[in-house]
Amino acid sequence: MRTFFKFTFATIFGLFLFCFFSIVILAIIGSASSSSEPDVKDNSILKISLNKPFAERDREEPFGDLEIPGNDGGVIGLYDLKKAIQHAKEDSKIKGIYLECGMGRIGFGTNEELRNALLDFKKSGKFIYSYGEYYSESNYYLASLSDSIYLNPEGLLEFNGLSSEVMFFKGMLDKLEVKPEIFRVGDFKSAVEPFFRENMSEANRLQYTSFLNSINGHVIAQVAASRNLSPEAVRLISDSMKVRNSEDAVRLGMVSKAAYYDQVLATLKKKTGAEKDEDLHFISYSKYKKSEDTDKEVSGNKIAVVMAQGEISGGKGDDNTIGSDKIAETLRKARNDKNVKAVVLRINSPGGSALASDVMWREIMLTKKVKPIIASMSDVAASGGYYMAMGCDKIVAQPTTITGSIGVFGLLFNTQDFFKNKMGITFDGVKTGTYSDIGNLTRPFNSSERQIIQNEVDKIYETFTSKAAQGRKMDVEALRKLAGGRVWSGTEAKQNGLVDELGGLDKAIELAATQAKIGKDYRLKLMPIQKNFFEQIMEELGGNAKIRFMKAELGELYPMVKQMQKLKTMEGIQARLPIDFILN
Repeated sequence: MRTFFKFTFATIFGLFLFCFFSIVILAIIGSASSSSEPDVKDNSILKISLNKPFAERDREEPFGDLEIPGNDGGVIGLYDLKKAIQHAKEDSKIKGIYLECGMGRIGFGTNEELRNALLDFKKSGKFIYSYGEYYSESNYYLASLSDSIYLNPEGLLEFNGLSSEVMFFKGMLDKLEVKPEIFRVGDFKSAVEPFFRENMSEANRLQYTSFLNSINGHVIAQVAASRNLSPEAVRLISDSMKVRNSEDAVRLGMVSKAAYYDQVLATLKKKTGAEKDEDLHFISYSKYKKSEDTDKEVSGNKIAVVMAQGEISGGKGDDNTIGSDKIAETLRKARNDKNVKAVVLRINSPGGSALASDVMWREIMLTKKVKPIIASMSDVAASGGYYMAMGCDKIVAQPTTITGSIGVFGLLFNTQDFFKNKMGITFDGVKTGTYSDIGNLTRPFNSSERQIIQNEVDKIYETFTSKAAQGRKMDVEALRKLAGGRVWSGTEAKQNGLVDELGGLDKAIELAATQAKIGKDYRLKLMPIQKNFFEQIMEELGGNAKIRFMKAELGELYPMVKQMQKLKTMEGIQARLPIDFILN
């Protein structure tokens, strides 16, 4: 027996040492690779892949280069990519940009911001070419500004308008004999509809139709301008799905030419003056971003850009979640830093915990008393995301931003019949007070319990709308006509007074500098501080790697599983959009 324990302990200790030294070696390799500057050759072309996932900031993944199932090689940060594009505009070694298009789906707010950065790049006189075997709607929207758009002769271009589908769980819950207990305010607060309906309510259908048409109209107008077509012609192409193949795309002026990849490369060689037998000097974004000169003159004035992305919850959160503790702490640091003259709060969130949203709102209001704070909305800043924005001095949104959804709900389940009839399990217990077990999921709610919870939901809604009216300097009754959980596009929100300006992060920073009266004498400070390499590795060994394997194994079923998992995070009263919100 002693020998057994000795060998067991030796094995465990050996595995521990192996893991420890592997992490140390990977950290050294990662540090060395991240610090080395790439050699940017003359006549280089910056290559940007639109098929990777996008976030507000770059997120290098420690195992991003390894060929493992579901590995996407890291996340592209919109902020960092825009900086690289601006650098490329002024870099004499960069002759143009090549967009690698495909089935990737970029949020329309992100798309708008990136599109404007590329339009600014074109002012340099440098070219932008794009190629794809398949163009998704969002990829094509971005590529449409290219000087030349190439589509594989056997490829496809998706340009048939926008749609959004809602998944309903009522039938499944009926089969399981699980009864939802729903508490909400507002006809448009549709996040709970999937649990008690089998289709969209008329109110929900109305709001979806309204903001989808608003976003689609903006996309059509921008594509028409880029392709030198009339908006009416582009709308007809979209509404009738006239592009069925590459020949249609060329004939209708949506792409420049049907060509294979090698033919596009030959064209690029002529464009850059490269010899036929010479390789093109492509440089990827991931390498090029390391070439930017960081030894620039710096100002003592700072504008803090606080990045908040993901669903809202209490606690610290992570790269994909807005933790109220972390954001509140970050805002306090920015507020107390004398060198920080203004704050820009960048929000990309469908909402979440109402309590966590209010915790951050309080820190925003305290910051507002000390220095200007401007909200910048990305793809979505709705419900709890709007709660964060409404206290700021100004709100900036893209025309294609999803916002509003000023409303709250509570969701619980009565699982008594499920356990009794499906599993043969029953429950019994004792309590000291009438409401000691309120919220118990193994019995029905009585009328007084339902009223208590509904009263709390009503109270939070009243608080939400009152604070929103205060922040927007509106009469509360006028504000509530825009609330009730209704979702708006950025354009609609601007028309209704829910946002102040249409634009991106640059516009918000410009407003912050103006309000702080510092002109152009400032530098940006990104907050919160990102995880170091070791912390990223530990995260990879935990949840991120598991998520990648799940995506690879489940494929198209993954979003459904993800939606069911999110139910577990809905603690307390919620201010959020529907569980999963995707535009196609």
